[in-house]
Amino acid sequence: MKRSLTTAALAAGLILSGEAMASPMLWQNNSLTYLYGKDFKVDAGEIQQTITFEHASGWTWGDMFLFVDNKWYNGLSGNDGHTYYGEFSPRLSFGKITGADLSFGPVKDVLLSATYERGEDRNRNYLLGPAVDLDMPGFDRLAINTYYRKPDGITGKPGGQWQITPTWAITIPVGKSDILFDGYIDWVVNDKGSKTKGDFIAKNLHINPQVKYDLGKALDYTPGKLYVGIEYDYWSNKYGLEDGLLPFKTDQNTFSAIVKAHF
Repeated sequence: MKRSLTTAALAAGLILSGEAMASPMLWQNNSLTYLYGKDFKVDAGEIQQTITFEHASGWTWGDMFLFVDNKWYNGLSGNDGHTYYGEFSPRLSFGKITGADLSFGPVKDVLLSATYERGEDRNRNYLLGPAVDLDMPGFDRLAINTYYRKPDGITGKPGGQWQITPTWAITIPVGKSDILFDGYIDWVVNDKGSKTKGDFIAKNLHINPQVKYDLGKALDYTPGKLYVGIEYDYWSNKYGLEDGLLPFKTDQNTFSAIVKAHF
């Protein structure tokens, strides 16, 4: 009897510890996106195809977002026509970790936001700064992240730029389904480095919204699982390369077709 009670207690402890280990994650969403577009600048040619994995999750300490792009193109950079790029962005919620209500006006939470950017050729950047989540009518999600961004130094690029990144999502009912309008803006607000020394990184603006139709809901499938639509991509001084200083254009203005599946 004692042994059976001990075994039962051990089993219960394992179950409870498993629940405790699982409990910090409150929700998660994963997706795969296929994009087909033309007329990208700097490292892309006539056609660019991208497969993107995205993960978003909420935790007891904040939230987290990451994505990885795999791109195929016929481009200018002289590589094999394939490249990758990814970002990992955890945010620490002061409201959640303190248990205090930090809301005031349209602000519903105050956070510390970080991002790690990684691309080919040792291109890595580290970003850190304050953020706010906003409660605005009509928005499913609205946040403003501000960052101090710094390269890791391996590539010799100068650091010390500031970036403002709003992100948003809006659901618009249309007939028996919905249109989802979401995206982000990366605004690097200052120049850095010396043009004469060849280490200049220009201020730049990257606007990247998506307009997607909930095809799954329209077909009486599970809502929010299958979308089709378009992505608009505007990027002045792409990668911080000032337009007009190079023998090719660095200002980008293009559209891509999208198919996106959530799981």
